[in-house]
Amino acid sequence: MAVQVVVMGVSGCGKSTLGRRLAQAFQARFVEGDDLHSVDNVDRMRAGIPLQDDDRWPWLERIGEELARAGKQDSGVVVACSALKKSYRDLLRRTAGPGLCFIHLRGERAALKARMEARHDHYMPATLLDSQLATLEPTDGEDDVLALDFASPADRLQAEAAAFLRQSANSIITDASPPVPAGSARQ
Repeated sequence: MAVQVVVMGVSGCGKSTLGRRLAQAFQARFVEGDDLHSVDNVDRMRAGIPLQDDDRWPWLERIGEELARAGKQDSGVVVACSALKKSYRDLLRRTAGPGLCFIHLRGERAALKARMEARHDHYMPATLLDSQLATLEPTDGEDDVLALDFASPADRLQAEAAAFLRQSANSIITDASPPVPAGSARQ
């Protein structure tokens, strides 16, 4: 099964960890969205300056291109990307084409902050957490999004996400199947 999935949420929620696990489970390529940021974006974040929409659009377009490439090649890809706003997710949907799913890792601010403060190998400072939380738009009502509590055990997160992705893939296959003529049975 060739999955196209974005593991999303604010910094420190575990996007990369779950993304790598899902990529391995589905034999898909993993793309670290942070690696697709421009040098200017990384420098801004490292300096504690929140990104604005104009900073994010080119980055989101690069992520969308990765998703679209995988779709055209019928190969799986899992991308770690914050995808904070619905408009960002909509851009990724338009670019990737049908079949894109999102796994939204969310949880308590205090736990996110503690995780971010414990990281020493990442350019995103914990001081930017509040700006990300303020930018984050709810995913409620978006049928292609599964929201999970990032504090759950990694095995549970992976199992729930994988089940959602399999169910979503089956739904897409069923929706794309030609109609069965009356009086005949689907094989």
